[in-house]
Amino acid sequence: MNIASPENEHFLHLDNQLCFRLYAASKAIIKLYKPMLDELDLTYPQYLVLLVLWQDKNISIRQLGERLTLDSGTLSPLLKRLETKGYVNRIRNINDERSVLISLTQAGELLKEKAVEIPGTLLCHAKENGIAVRNLNRNLDNLLGFLNIT
Repeated sequence: MNIASPENEHFLHLDNQLCFRLYAASKAIIKLYKPMLDELDLTYPQYLVLLVLWQDKNISIRQLGERLTLDSGTLSPLLKRLETKGYVNRIRNINDERSVLISLTQAGELLKEKAVEIPGTLLCHAKENGIAVRNLNRNLDNLLGFLNIT
């Protein structure tokens, strides 16, 4: 089968692209987060870092990067800004000098109390029940696993 043939041009239609739908949905979701994160003086990527730290408390930069699918070149400036804001500490791992551990400060822990409302507020925007959102999350996890990203 010749994929470049005229009968296969529909493959090139924007409306047939899964990647475009995911991109558009991602932009729309981040746009919904923005006003709430602005109140906390956080960017969306900074919020993601804090979500991991609120769950794991103490994690290496390498583990954090794996968890967020971000490389150290992207993660380092993010962490530096969060450290400047007083939300995280970066400490060299005493067991492995090559590893840097990230932990929350008291201010970072207190920020969790302000951020706890965000997921529920966004769920209201979705106008869907929790089951549909859980199914979508499961389907996206399956897609990520299929793409070998997770």
